[in-house]
Amino acid sequence: MSDVEYDRLYKELVELETKYPEYKLENSPTQKVGSKQQNDSEGDRKFLPHRHKVRLYSLDNTYSYDDLKLWYERIIKNYNFDVPPELVCELKIDGLAISLNYENSKFVLGATRGDGFVGENITQNLRTIKTIPEKLSLNIRNIEVRGEIYMPKSSFENLNKQQMEAGAKLFANPRNAASGSLRQLDYEITRKRDLAMFSYYGRIDSDEYTINTHSEMLEFLSKLGFNINPNYKVCKNIEEAIEYCKFWDNKRQELDYATDGVVIKINNFMLQNDLGYTARAPRWATAFKFPPEEVSTIVKDIEINVGRTGAVTPVAVLEPVYISGSTVQRATLHNFDEIKRLNINIGDRVLIKKAAEIIPKVICVTEHNKDNNKPYSAPEYCPSCGTRLIPADGEVNLYCPNSLGCPEQIKARIEYWVSKDCMDIDGLGDNIVSQLVDKGFVKSPDDLYKLTVDDFLQLDLIAEKSAQNLYNVIEKSKNPTLGKFINALGIRHVGKETSEMLARHFGSIENLKNAGLEQILEIDGIGEKIAYSILDFFSNSFNNVVLDNLAQYGVIPQTMQVIQASDTFKGLTFVITGTLSDTRDKFEDLIKQHGGKTSSSVSKKTSYVLAGENAGSKYTKAEALGVKIITENDFNNMLNNK
Repeated sequence: MSDVEYDRLYKELVELETKYPEYKLENSPTQKVGSKQQNDSEGDRKFLPHRHKVRLYSLDNTYSYDDLKLWYERIIKNYNFDVPPELVCELKIDGLAISLNYENSKFVLGATRGDGFVGENITQNLRTIKTIPEKLSLNIRNIEVRGEIYMPKSSFENLNKQQMEAGAKLFANPRNAASGSLRQLDYEITRKRDLAMFSYYGRIDSDEYTINTHSEMLEFLSKLGFNINPNYKVCKNIEEAIEYCKFWDNKRQELDYATDGVVIKINNFMLQNDLGYTARAPRWATAFKFPPEEVSTIVKDIEINVGRTGAVTPVAVLEPVYISGSTVQRATLHNFDEIKRLNINIGDRVLIKKAAEIIPKVICVTEHNKDNNKPYSAPEYCPSCGTRLIPADGEVNLYCPNSLGCPEQIKARIEYWVSKDCMDIDGLGDNIVSQLVDKGFVKSPDDLYKLTVDDFLQLDLIAEKSAQNLYNVIEKSKNPTLGKFINALGIRHVGKETSEMLARHFGSIENLKNAGLEQILEIDGIGEKIAYSILDFFSNSFNNVVLDNLAQYGVIPQTMQVIQASDTFKGLTFVITGTLSDTRDKFEDLIKQHGGKTSSSVSKKTSYVLAGENAGSKYTKAEALGVKIITENDFNNMLNNK
């Protein structure tokens, strides 16, 4: 149905409901949007946080058919499958992941993925999307449905045409347009942007429906009224999955939506449960990324960037070129060894592509600049502060050692501190950070909290209202989540997912600061490299001064409850399989609270396998290895020292 026809029918429906209100239905399209976004204490509209009941994981990627075979073969080998497990292949939609919650068949809440644990409540905006049902066609008490919000290519072209006619900024690609449209505080803007959703996951909190495979779940979601991508396929083995990938690599350009790959999943839910997860992704699924397109352009210049760690990175400045949905003008050259390998110089014609269709990368030189025969040489001194650059042991990068006095390092650290995954100080952009550093107002993150409205008024193009707003957003950032605060510290090798793991394990910044090597290494997924980096950070006197100053200025991260109830399970490793009386997360928390560890795979080092109903291959592997298998009742007796 065209938008014109839809709008005509919608208008007619409004008129009929006004004339005959007694016939208005609860699931009428006119009832899809309610009140405006909630306000905070000072009246500023914003999206409220929402903690997901079950974490939204990322996906590991494969980029070749050989890697895809290795992934599948590794699953078969490690888990002793007699029959190769069935797979489901789905097109990977280039959009935004969201979670929808339904109670008694009614849509009650929708949220963004966020960091996988906490997203933003954007329920009212999601109600404007036609492919999200307000009421389900079957009765169901509780269900969470996940999907991908996207903007059709045709709608994207129409939107940019309207933007051009209005003299407004054009969107770079359909994904950016969808993201910007979905997070509008005025949901009427979202309504006009013609967004859609493909649903790909459902989680039912009761046993009212029995669904055993992912393909059955997709069919069930379709019956409930969700929009399912019709191009999914059940494959008997990895060879069929590879054929599916090859087919859509050639056909994807004919689709009216952007897809950058194929998601391949083990079909059987019991097998998924047995395979489990790594720290960031399910073992039972992977994303095959289509090879990106390659285009030719000219290197106009090579600039040098200095990052927050002092690493010096060369960047190619390019003649603008359109590739994979956006215009590219810069591409990373990674390091100076890579420049030598490529034999690249200013003025050369090069071939570029987007790594994973996101980051522009130079592949090779196709034609050298005849007027410039002198090889490019790496700089000896930092372009920001003039300090002599040094190599780091075991690394190819050059580093500026002047971490406390290099303006570009300071700017990069402050920009990282205020970013969304860290302290989330909205409005404090790169230009303002640059001015604050150049004027000497800010040298480290704690200096932000000494700034006054008058300080901001000394910056270019900052009026009194803007200055007050900047002061307010900094003040509001003083009570971040512990995970975001740890991430903001910029500890080397510690990203946002590791930060969340540290937050959940230690509960407070004081506990983390005082932790020893063995305590840090107790966390699954953290090795010696990360652990020593954490210890080095907290042993640095400058870092401790910054932490003390932050506390003095009222920057206090939220603590998390960490209960070490006993050491009953100290030295023991558990593997959980099958269906128990509560969620697997609850049992893992109990084990950790009593000094034990959990693992997602069975080995000779496993102490116990806690098995519930419908236990799968982990149970079989435990029997073969002679690992002791216990029931939930056995577990409770151990917990109570019976």
